[in-house]
Amino acid sequence: MEIPYFGETLSLTTAVFWAIAVILFKKSGETVNPLGLNLFKNTLTMVMIPPTMWLLGRELFLPVPLHDYLLLLLSGVLGIGIADTLFFKSLNMLGAARSAIVDCLYSPVIILLSIFWLGEKLTLIQAAGAVLIVSAILAIGREKGLLEISRRQLIAGILLGSASMFAMGVGIVMIKPLLDRSPVLWAIEIRLIGAAISLFILLGFHPKSRDVVRSVMDMKSWKYMVPGSILGTYIALMLWIGGMKYAPASIASALNQTSNIFIFVLAALFLKEDITRYKAAGIVMAVTGVFLVILG
Repeated sequence: MEIPYFGETLSLTTAVFWAIAVILFKKSGETVNPLGLNLFKNTLTMVMIPPTMWLLGRELFLPVPLHDYLLLLLSGVLGIGIADTLFFKSLNMLGAARSAIVDCLYSPVIILLSIFWLGEKLTLIQAAGAVLIVSAILAIGREKGLLEISRRQLIAGILLGSASMFAMGVGIVMIKPLLDRSPVLWAIEIRLIGAAISLFILLGFHPKSRDVVRSVMDMKSWKYMVPGSILGTYIALMLWIGGMKYAPASIASALNQTSNIFIFVLAALFLKEDITRYKAAGIVMAVTGVFLVILG
């Protein structure tokens, strides 16, 4: 029996779950180092996916060329290991509302990388959307008289968030042809393994590695880290796959991006972040830009 708008419902639910997870990650970031938080999130999800694949009758290790494994591992290093660590650091500095605006940069980054890497075309509507998103980020960069963070912290947070979106975009676009012919869960698990390896290596060279580990092992932080990881990485991932399967990709992508609106609202309700006119203008411009980029 076909359920009307089943894929669209899954995509919208994905956005809600990710928004809740971002709020939980922001709370976790108050006591947990970004590197440790990313390592915890990825390790937990990496452990949960194999049983899911077993239940679905999927194989964990496929007989594919070594090049495919290496490409996915590298994608995980860039798109999850580096990108998510930068994202958590930016989230801590900017707060959830501003971070939601900067995260809208992800869509134009994907489009631009696809043009240079995959030979895709950029339409005038998509270009207009990209300009709107960049303008939104510049708008929040012009905030004055901030009480909660300094201008230096604001600029640093925007740059880190932008770098995160770029690394995430590179990590996805570089494996786009591979994803088209590979099982999604398998590809995600290999990427998570690559991310975990890189993060453990970074942890080994971190000058304050003991402090990072200590922050993760603080059980008080787990009340935010565990549900954030399960909702934002594991469950949202399953919902995202379902949305992409049962709804047109353009519509599913657009509904996924509404997470930025939910984050903006939840940040005001639960984190008590102030909604300034720059933030309000920024989120309207950014989300409008995302829809133009995706649907253009």
